Amino acid sequence: MIRSRILHRTYYNYSSPVMLGPHVLRLRPREGHDVRIVSSTLDLQPVANVRWYRDAEDNCIGVATFERETQQLAIVSDVTVEQYPDGFDDSDPSASACPIPAGDALEDAAILAPYLQAAGPAQAMDAILAGSARPTSRSSTLQALTQLSARIHTKLRYVVRMEAGVQAPGHTLEIGAGSCRDQAALFVEAARHLGIPARFVSGYLQTEGLSADRGSTHAWAEAYVDGRGWIAFDPTSTAAVGPGHIAVSVARTPGSVPPVAGSFTGGASASLEVGVWVTRLAGSTPA
Repeated sequence: MIRSRILHRTYYNYSSPVMLGPHVLRLRPREGHDVRIVSSTLDLQPVANVRWYRDAEDNCIGVATFERETQQLAIVSDVTVEQYPDGFDDSDPSASACPIPAGDALEDAAILAPYLQAAGPAQAMDAILAGSARPTSRSSTLQALTQLSARIHTKLRYVVRMEAGVQAPGHTLEIGAGSCRDQAALFVEAARHLGIPARFVSGYLQTEGLSADRGSTHAWAEAYVDGRGWIAFDPTSTAAVGPGHIAVSVARTPGSVPPVAGSFTGGASASLEVGVWVTRLAGSTPA
C-alpha cells in the first residue's frame, strides 16, 4: 500500500474586480479497488457553493458558483490517497486473465465503440505505426501497446507547453515534439488505428528521483485489453505507470478534462499561478 498526499493550489489574479462565472473542478482522484481516498478538503476564496456529481465517464466533478466580485480566485485541494497493487502478472496468462462471462462480449463492444473512433486518417499515423499489424490476442495486444509507448518515447522530444489545448496527433508527429498531453493524445489515436480502444487520462505525477514532495499535473493514456481491463501507459516516461501516477479524470477526447475551467466578466486581465506537491507519507509499504 502506498499512501500519498496531493496538495494542488491554483491562483487566478485579476487586475481589477471581476465577477466569476461557474467553475468546473476536476481535482478529486478516481477511486476503485486500487485507489482509496482517505481524506479530502477543498478551500475556495472567495467562498463558493460547490455542487458535486459524476459525469458520463464516472469522473467526480465539482461545480463552484460565486456570489461576489473578487480580484483573486484561490482554489486549494488537499487530498490523501491510498494505492494498492492490482495483483496482475502479465507474464503469467493463467493468473492475469479475468474470465469474461458468455454474452458480455457484445455488450462490451457497444460500450467501447466510442473509444475506437480515430480523429484522423490512418496515413497520419504511418510514422509511428509503420510495420505494426492489428493484434489478435491479449498477449499480442499488450505487446503492441508496450511497443507503441516505447516508440513514442523514443521518437518524440518532450517539451513543456504552457499554451492551452492539445496538439493534433499528426502535428505532434510532424514536429517531433509534444507535452505529456500531446504524447498521450498521440498514443490514444495510434492505438485506435490498431483497433484497440483507448482513452485520455489526466491526473498527478510523483516520480522517483524528484524531491520527496515534488509533483505536477500530468497526462497519460489507457487502453482496453480483453480479460485485463483498462491498462495505463505513459509515453513520456521510461517507467511503467504505477503508484507515482494518480488518475483524476478519463475522457474519450483529450481536451475535455482540464483540472479547472471557468470564466469571468469584467475588463480585467488575468494571470495564473499553479503549484502541485505530491508527498509519500509514512506508513507506505513497497508496491
